[in-house]
Amino acid sequence: MLDGANTRRVTLTIRGVVQGVFFRESSRVEAARLGLAGSVRNLQDGGVELVAEGAAEAVEALVEWCHRGPPAARVTGVERRDEEITGVVGFVVLR
Repeated sequence: MLDGANTRRVTLTIRGVVQGVFFRESSRVEAARLGLAGSVRNLQDGGVELVAEGAAEAVEALVEWCHRGPPAARVTGVERRDEEITGVVGFVVLR
């Protein structure tokens, strides 16, 4: 059970060259390494949307990672929305 004071949920919209560069799969691997739950998907406008939930420090580490992304990505911006914890389990790549 996650302690509400030490957990966080964010939705990020990542812009730049972030599709076709393994951003979704790389973020899934990074989220799993950090023990986070959530999802990641491509957006029709060329961006990527990532939802992450878990320990506050781990969420912040993934947010920082998203500002860089995998080696082939060229991130130009990250929009962030902090949200209420939902208790989602697992981290999935949405098609």
